[in-house]
Amino acid sequence: MAKEKVCLAYSGGLDTSCILQYLLDEGYEVIAFMADVGQEEDFEAAKAKALKIGASKCYIEDLRREFIEELCYPAIACNAIYENVYLLGTSLARPVIARAQIAVAQKEGCVAVSHGCTGKGNDQVRFELAFYALQPTIRVIAPWRDPVFYNRFKGRNDLLDYAAQKGIPVTSTKSQPWSMDENLAHCSYEAGILEDPNTTPPEAMWKLTVDPIKAPDAPEDFTLIFEKGLPVKLEYDNGKKSATDPVDLFLTANTIARRHGVGRIDIVENRFIGLKSRGCYETPGLTMLRSAHVDLEGLVMDREVRALRDQFLTFNYAKLLYNGLYFSPEREFLEDSITASQKHVNGAVRCRAYKGMFSVLGRWSDTEKLYDESESSMDEIGDFAPTDTTGFIAIQAIRLKKYGKAKQASGVDLVNGK
Repeated sequence: MAKEKVCLAYSGGLDTSCILQYLLDEGYEVIAFMADVGQEEDFEAAKAKALKIGASKCYIEDLRREFIEELCYPAIACNAIYENVYLLGTSLARPVIARAQIAVAQKEGCVAVSHGCTGKGNDQVRFELAFYALQPTIRVIAPWRDPVFYNRFKGRNDLLDYAAQKGIPVTSTKSQPWSMDENLAHCSYEAGILEDPNTTPPEAMWKLTVDPIKAPDAPEDFTLIFEKGLPVKLEYDNGKKSATDPVDLFLTANTIARRHGVGRIDIVENRFIGLKSRGCYETPGLTMLRSAHVDLEGLVMDREVRALRDQFLTFNYAKLLYNGLYFSPEREFLEDSITASQKHVNGAVRCRAYKGMFSVLGRWSDTEKLYDESESSMDEIGDFAPTDTTGFIAIQAIRLKKYGKAKQASGVDLVNGK
């Protein structure tokens, strides 16, 4: 009788290597799946390890382009940010990973998919909601929520003992006292010593960016060009070089930001499941691309459209991504709205990276003319008649005068705060 097949999201690390063996012990045939979303990983070595443990096949899927074009770029277009600080680097990668894993599971005739996500984190929710939307009949095996599994493997030492017993090769290098997740947009660090929110992250922890204190003493200038809210060109090296392909552009932005220490944050955030979590993040290129986009909108975007987008789209799109609801009708609606909001976001931003900081040197647009230098100038009258402001102020003051009179009638002195 043929064994049931399970497609396992595999990283090559201790947890998923042990889960692979555990699934084999439970009588499944395991198809290992690895997603290349830009992390620095020896995929071939991990594949060899999966096959050695006993996986019948190991797929390595290059998802970098769709990760940038389908997730990172729309996030830039709506300035997506969670709780005012987090640029959603981990969240952004999950939809393309889940979609590719389900595609492999379907190709191989798998009855279930499996992952190594912790039972306290966001990723279990993100992956599984995506799985069920993509294939409603799929079965999910989540070992870290299975009492049989987590009571057997209470910590890293239990996993190491199991690996030794089963002959699973593990790295001899001492593990860093935190967990990491990396992709093209960012690297995250949590757990271990970071669980004390007052513990300063050790400098050796940061993987992607140079310590801003040790960054070059000379700033680096470059220009970002946008069309309909999306980055289409990055000019650098005094205009001698440029990148236009989305992957190349993103990698170039990363390179510049990394060497100048741009994009580090250390936060306590609210997980979807209700727990608070301390996380440290490096988001180099995405930090600069988003900040440049925010700046350009000030020049070319209508005030009321921008206000509505900020109040509704930005907040809800970020929340949706963070909570794992990418494959949902509301995401389709929001993305259509994002596209509509960006029709006139065309132009260029001159930028600078220096000692951990991103700053804007200037911006222009050849097509969008909402900014009128003559009207805004303090040195000429232009088409704007200053006398018109008198009536504008008078109208705005009507209700405030009534408010002031009501306060006086009730004995409240607004002038002296009594």
